[in-house]
Amino acid sequence: MKFHLIGAGGTGMGALAGLLCEAGHEVRGSDRAPLYPPMRDQIAALGVPVAIGFAPENLDWGPDVVVVGNTLSRDNVEVVEAQRRGLPLTSFPACIEDQFLADRRALVVAGTHGKTTTTSLVANILIEAGRDPSYFVGGVPIGYGRGWRLGGGRDFVLEGDEYDSAFFDKGSKFLHYKPAIAILTSVELDHVDIFSSLDDVRAAFRAFVGLLPADGVLIVGASSPEAVAIAAAAPCKVDTYAFEGRAAADTPVTWLGSDLEVLKGGRCAFQVARNGEPFVHVETNLFGPHNCENILAAIAMAHAVGVDPETIRRAVASFAGVRRRQEVRGIAQGTFIIDDYAHHPTAIAETLRALRQRFPRRRLLAVYEPRTATSRRKTFQREYADALALADMAVIGRLYDPSKIPADQRFDPERLAADLHRKGTTAAYIEDVDAIVDWVQDQARPGDVVAVLSSGSFDGLHDKLLAAFGDAVMPAQFGDIAAIRRLLDRVGLDSADLRDDDYKNFLVLRNEAGIVGCIGLEIYGEDAILRSLAVHPGHRGQGYGWILADTEVQYARHRGVRRIYLVSPETASDFFAEKLGFRIVDVATVSPAVAESSTFRNFRGKSPRTMRLDL
Repeated sequence: MKFHLIGAGGTGMGALAGLLCEAGHEVRGSDRAPLYPPMRDQIAALGVPVAIGFAPENLDWGPDVVVVGNTLSRDNVEVVEAQRRGLPLTSFPACIEDQFLADRRALVVAGTHGKTTTTSLVANILIEAGRDPSYFVGGVPIGYGRGWRLGGGRDFVLEGDEYDSAFFDKGSKFLHYKPAIAILTSVELDHVDIFSSLDDVRAAFRAFVGLLPADGVLIVGASSPEAVAIAAAAPCKVDTYAFEGRAAADTPVTWLGSDLEVLKGGRCAFQVARNGEPFVHVETNLFGPHNCENILAAIAMAHAVGVDPETIRRAVASFAGVRRRQEVRGIAQGTFIIDDYAHHPTAIAETLRALRQRFPRRRLLAVYEPRTATSRRKTFQREYADALALADMAVIGRLYDPSKIPADQRFDPERLAADLHRKGTTAAYIEDVDAIVDWVQDQARPGDVVAVLSSGSFDGLHDKLLAAFGDAVMPAQFGDIAAIRRLLDRVGLDSADLRDDDYKNFLVLRNEAGIVGCIGLEIYGEDAILRSLAVHPGHRGQGYGWILADTEVQYARHRGVRRIYLVSPETASDFFAEKLGFRIVDVATVSPAVAESSTFRNFRGKSPRTMRLDL
């Protein structure tokens, strides 16, 4: 079939495009403005044509079905033209229901907070368990590089959003997903453009819980009193989860997390008990009590479908996280630039607390853009000040597209900056993004953490900050693989085995000349292969090789890698030994997963030196 997606650049619509393409359908789309990462990269990798600007002629290719994004109104020119041509309209959740759920078991993650991370982690556990699941998530799991997967297994893991589906389908998206097993993380007032009160939010989640079959399971966050109250009416078994000390009063906890340890390398570990009995000890690169509870929820769902504790442990340890959730966008001049989607005051507070835990003894600068329908309204004016006061310094950007919000309902970003000052937090209200860059560059010093909090692109603020600091080491993006190949060829390293989607295995170093250095890391559980360290000849002698290698080792430690292997020419062995602590080992001691990789096989015969770094 041929599907046309109006509003193709949204995270949900982009993931739907991926599912439809994997199922063999032809997909095209349109959007009002150029796409921005990460959806721009995902759509580009799919090869889906997306017209910029809505126009009737965008339908001339003759689609069978038109999928309408939920931000579009009935007077959109393509909607009007589709109806004139008699083309059927559907919403993306209805399309998922019709095309993918009839013969699969739906595992749905719903709730105000934590949906994307929890859904991604459940999918990662089932993949590790060999279940070959499908998944649909409103974000990009870092380890997979895309927000969808169409597997051959029985289970389909879905992020269930409470927002409405389309202008002609005002029910919440998750009402289309027919859950067999569900997670309800939390319930708070959000999306105030469609929910006029907390009672309306409660009604939506009650309807979702009511969809569960009698033989299903509902897994509920015990730290959310509203979620616990809604779960009381569930027609099926109910399990609860919470981290120690966070459960609502008098709420029994089925899955309890305790004994949190902060480990070196930016990881943490804790004990998980089920009904008071030890179940598994997990280690993770996710930080913050909210993320510990997301992990507990994912463990409970995995257990409900029969995954064993050891597989769960490995999968939690290897989970790389999700793009735009405490994601390190780059390190420049010792300053960390973090990207986080947090926009609700509760999410902002949890994110800043987690960053405090992850980066102890560092100054924390928050840069916040009021962008969502909720954050642009004054509903949580006071709560945003309480949340952002957890940072050492804060910059508040301009209100995104204020014309869409009635003047008497608008959030006041200038007042927020003043309220923060009164609370003792250095703060500034700065409308222009380039001026924000100047302010942050002037205030920040090496070792600081700059958290950019926005649900959108923030006019490219992350990349502008990294460029302003200079010599930034950052994860490669989809479009960087060609430059990486050219650099490797320039220095005489083989690039023939690199695929287009291998960009996610690389860090690059950028300066005013572009990409001048790169290094790759292929992760196989607790083992990894370091490869392709290259610095452009015109930029040697500035320590870029050391910066790249040291950053990659830190990244590997954060991902839970225990051993890093490399096959090094004799001329490079001293660098890795002296600078990083690698030592020569017998090739027979190399782990099977590494020995069987194409990278290791390709390089092993070219040098007698196999080296390893134990982390």
